[in-house]
Amino acid sequence: MSLIAQFQPHTFSTIPEDGSVCWQSPSNIALVKYWGKHGQQLPRNASISFTLRNCHTTTALHYQKKEGNDFQFEVFLDGKREEGFEPKILKFFERVEPYFPFLRKYMFQIETSNSFPHSSGIASSASGMSALALCLLSIERSLTPEMTEDFFNQKASFIARLGSGSASRSISGPLVVWGTHPKVEGSNDLFGIEYPYPVHHRFKNYQDTILLVDKGEKQVSSTLGHDLMNDHPYAQNRFAEANKNLEKLQPIFEGGILSEFIKIVESEALQLHAMMLASDPSFILMKPNTLEIIQRIRTFREETGSNACFTLDAGANVHLLYPEFEKERVQDFIENQLKSLCANGEFIHDAAGMGAFKIG
Repeated sequence: MSLIAQFQPHTFSTIPEDGSVCWQSPSNIALVKYWGKHGQQLPRNASISFTLRNCHTTTALHYQKKEGNDFQFEVFLDGKREEGFEPKILKFFERVEPYFPFLRKYMFQIETSNSFPHSSGIASSASGMSALALCLLSIERSLTPEMTEDFFNQKASFIARLGSGSASRSISGPLVVWGTHPKVEGSNDLFGIEYPYPVHHRFKNYQDTILLVDKGEKQVSSTLGHDLMNDHPYAQNRFAEANKNLEKLQPIFEGGILSEFIKIVESEALQLHAMMLASDPSFILMKPNTLEIIQRIRTFREETGSNACFTLDAGANVHLLYPEFEKERVQDFIENQLKSLCANGEFIHDAAGMGAFKIG
């Protein structure tokens, strides 16, 4: 049976009249970046990320049987109707309908909230779409009690990917690989897997402080950015480099080699933004304070021997990564040298987490 075929649904003779389910799912930060996709949300290269602990979305899904054969749902963010989110949810429902035959049989009320401010500049698509996928899987599991935990997590990641590629990496943790890689057993393009190899204690409970440089909406969406990789002159080299870097991380994780971890993670961040700079049309998501923070991190590392390093998502914010044993020193550095470069002096302390969990 193919990987996709195993996610095809059973035929349910009866479904409940109504119900509700609630999940909390985190965001994640990629160490090796995925940038460029094909088909239906499939990655051009493998990626690996730290699942986060504190930056998460909580989604409650209420459902009630209805008449008619159309999709019906309403979305609420922090208790207020958000009709602007509904076209994206409709597109998601259309994509995942083949795997959930009950979608048109219910009226859904989707109530969602983020642990981070909506205007913080942190992308909520990974946490939000994975939380919604988990809610839908919970409905299916209630109708299929023999479903195993492994299958549940695989299909949840598969479904989350159809809403947001990076959401596939938010189901479990602390390290998740998404995308086929010949050196990572079990890796595939359809869903994320927990990193299957040894990890040194230095990488356990790794810290991530998110420095909020710019809280506005991005000038170029991630979707458009991915599309621009289709005709990018450096795309093939970039995809190959990402896969090489993921392979290089295996002995680094096992041996706790922080100096080599820093080289790869920072290079990956800069390559991501280099692809944006070299796109046609080109675009720049970094801000002046992004570059200033990067320079200060490098100077701090040179002067103190710290193992702190930066990575970037597809935006202006800087993720400052550091081992737990440096927590006090690095957080003093943030207060003294980096806070003033953040929008309104705002940042979020986070750390690697274990993934999503059901709360109702």
